[in-house]
Amino acid sequence: MKSNTISLLALMMFLEYFVWGSWYVTMATYMGENLHSTGVQVGDAYSALAIATMISPFFIGMVADRFFAAQKIMGVLHLVGGILLFVSTRITDNSIFYWIILLYSLLYMPTIALANSIAFNQMSDPGKQFPWVRVFGTVGWIIANLLLGYLAWEKSANSFYLAASVSIGLGLICFALPDTPPKGKTADTSASKALGTDAFVLFKYKPYAIFFVAAILVCIPLSFYFGWANFYLNEIGVNNAAGKMTLGQVSEALFILAIPFLFNRIGVKNMLLLGMTAWLLRYICFAYGNTGSNLWMLYAGVILHGVCYDFFFVTGYMYTEKKANAKIKNAAQGLFTFATYGVGMFIGTRVSGFVVDNYKIENGHNWLKIWFVPAYIALGVLIYFILFFREKNVKAPTNAETNFLREA
Repeated sequence: MKSNTISLLALMMFLEYFVWGSWYVTMATYMGENLHSTGVQVGDAYSALAIATMISPFFIGMVADRFFAAQKIMGVLHLVGGILLFVSTRITDNSIFYWIILLYSLLYMPTIALANSIAFNQMSDPGKQFPWVRVFGTVGWIIANLLLGYLAWEKSANSFYLAASVSIGLGLICFALPDTPPKGKTADTSASKALGTDAFVLFKYKPYAIFFVAAILVCIPLSFYFGWANFYLNEIGVNNAAGKMTLGQVSEALFILAIPFLFNRIGVKNMLLLGMTAWLLRYICFAYGNTGSNLWMLYAGVILHGVCYDFFFVTGYMYTEKKANAKIKNAAQGLFTFATYGVGMFIGTRVSGFVVDNYKIENGHNWLKIWFVPAYIALGVLIYFILFFREKNVKAPTNAETNFLREA
């Protein structure tokens, strides 16, 4: 790739995740401060992104890919999305705020796949080139939260103003991105194809089916962190909570480098077990952490994000890649995303909202009891996985096995 193309793609990824990081991490804090939202209302708002995750594959597969150049539709989505983010700051009713966030999420989530498509279309060797472009997205998320923490914007509408302005800026920049033409009406698209149902064949493999269920269930503890960690840290009086939470993204970027080294040495089962154990430890740290002598436990809970996320979800994507043959790889990855960030996160956001409301006390919440709920769920998933996941060696299915499964 040419250097100016690399720079444009890196800027695209930086701004793409800067926008997301600007409002998502601190939304619960903003809603509690300005909308006086209940836990259920906050959970509903976060569930909007999960709903969008379930719907966006249909939009990308059946509309965007067939009729529009990726960079142009991405530009329009970010421009309209920026306007919606600005409008959200004018809303004082929780019900209306939910619908604004849902509509915005329906516009934003397809842009992630579109950004990836634009980047891949310019690369001669995506396996080597894409990580160096995608890493700027993580940097964008980190910078956004450092800025929010430094400027003390976590509780104010400024977080949404920041996201709105950057979204509109990215929308304009999109029209200058390399052309990524539509595939046309002849593209192989259908509702089942967009959902990834071709990958259902993988469920004939008992170990993968067991892993798949665990992946959905572990999204419940994940939802507690994404939705409530910043709110929790602000409520107990941690200064610059958003800035400190960027240690989780730094940890994620560092631990992801260890995955290729460990994947073939300790095996997929041990990698997944480490990830699930980290979820349990994280919530124990949050349960007993405080701003005094146990401040280190709060830092530990945040820093464990790298192990929690990378060792389970990134390893999960790699495991899915290994299990699927060439014809169903894309479908398998799409199905895994739909099930985890869609179905799993939807369940998790709703559960977390009810739990937080249930343990509300005068002048705050009983966070010890709140954090023990995702800890117990993580422990349950861990025990389930230890008892039932029996695969030792990970390999792609042979042609004979695939044919047998398709005939079954």
